[in-house]
Amino acid sequence: MNGHGLTPRMKPISSRRGFVMSVLDVGTSKTVCLVAQLEPVRDAEALRGRSHRMKIIGIGHQKSRGIKNGVVVDLDAAEHSIRLAVDAAERMARVEIRSVIVSMTGGRLQSEAYNAEVTLRGQAVSENDIRRVFEATSHTGATPGRSMLHSLPTGFSIDQTHHIRDPHGMMGQKLGVDMHVATSDDYAVRNLMLAVERCHLNVEAVVSSPYASGLSVLVDDEAEMGVAIIDIGGGTTSMGVFANGVFVHNDAIAVGGNHVTMDIARGLSTSVSHAERLKTLHGSTLASSSDEHETVAVAAVDEDDRDRVTHIPRSQLIRIIRPRVEEILELVRDRLKASGFSEAVGRRIVLTGGGAQMTGLVELCRIILSKQVRVGRPLGVQGLPDAVKGSAFSVPVGLLVYPQVAGLEHFEPRSSGAMLGTGTDGYLSRMGRWLKESF
Repeated sequence: MNGHGLTPRMKPISSRRGFVMSVLDVGTSKTVCLVAQLEPVRDAEALRGRSHRMKIIGIGHQKSRGIKNGVVVDLDAAEHSIRLAVDAAERMARVEIRSVIVSMTGGRLQSEAYNAEVTLRGQAVSENDIRRVFEATSHTGATPGRSMLHSLPTGFSIDQTHHIRDPHGMMGQKLGVDMHVATSDDYAVRNLMLAVERCHLNVEAVVSSPYASGLSVLVDDEAEMGVAIIDIGGGTTSMGVFANGVFVHNDAIAVGGNHVTMDIARGLSTSVSHAERLKTLHGSTLASSSDEHETVAVAAVDEDDRDRVTHIPRSQLIRIIRPRVEEILELVRDRLKASGFSEAVGRRIVLTGGGAQMTGLVELCRIILSKQVRVGRPLGVQGLPDAVKGSAFSVPVGLLVYPQVAGLEHFEPRSSGAMLGTGTDGYLSRMGRWLKESF
């Protein structure tokens, strides 16, 4: 896993001191900036994997522009949305934001698996042996054209004994490690970072959205037993699998809640904004006996006849919504099956994202996926207004958790020739490396 295609890495944070952290979730439908005060807590009080208590002190929330299917398609528009969200968060928190942790939703999220072995010669496993086996995985290059977001050990092995969590002090002939590497399209990551950097912000890390969602909404037992996170956003639906307490797989499909909205707009010949309102207020994935008699008002899309309103049975709206939602869930089911992690997941599914709030989605998910399903909401965070406590804000809260687990990842240190997010290796960066290497 070489320096090429490696996103910025975040140093592990101290579990003994507090600090202020800023994060940025750039999605297809909304851009969210959160500023939080993180304070250390005792292990007995902390949630899984967390060392700090989080209190939100600033929130910026804007409609996204220039983003399609989680990817930047208009740099100026995306930059403008980011600036507005960051400015609102700065004003509320009364701090100047200089760097952010950013989420990655698009760019065809994928997972790659690597493993390596080193010889122990019958000696007890030392810290140096673990460093050697990590270095052995580092020589395997990521797929060309892909950027590495995460590189997590999913388990160690000693000789024929597998699924070892901590091999320190154990005896054997060979030490092995299995690594999960989460990747995204290189161009998608670079353009997202460029949009953020044009706002005079440094990108501290780029985090896979399903990983962030899992850090935000999962409880201890779920991550240990195996669970799938399904994050239904505006332009994408992303999936993450956690097993044995570790993030082991991620994937995404370029279909989300906005596609349901467009189906309604086309099917009822109304505006996109009115279609979104119909979906939110009256939409459902399951029909009931009263739907034929209950009517909803549909505004005309024609500017010459803007005041004309027609009334349709609610059942007609549901007949438009359900096929698209079924398609999304069937694609998720097929992707999970193809990943080989269906057995690890068992019957547990957690829905997050704005689309998870649709009426009847949990019931339809149980029909199609035949799983134990619940809607996940951010856990263990203070200061969130009621309006943003729902599943739609799982990712930005998860980004605040990420610094507390960043130390679990292993990457090869950047070597000369590493590129900045803008695609250039600056003079100051080269000079800094020369000073470090020379003195």
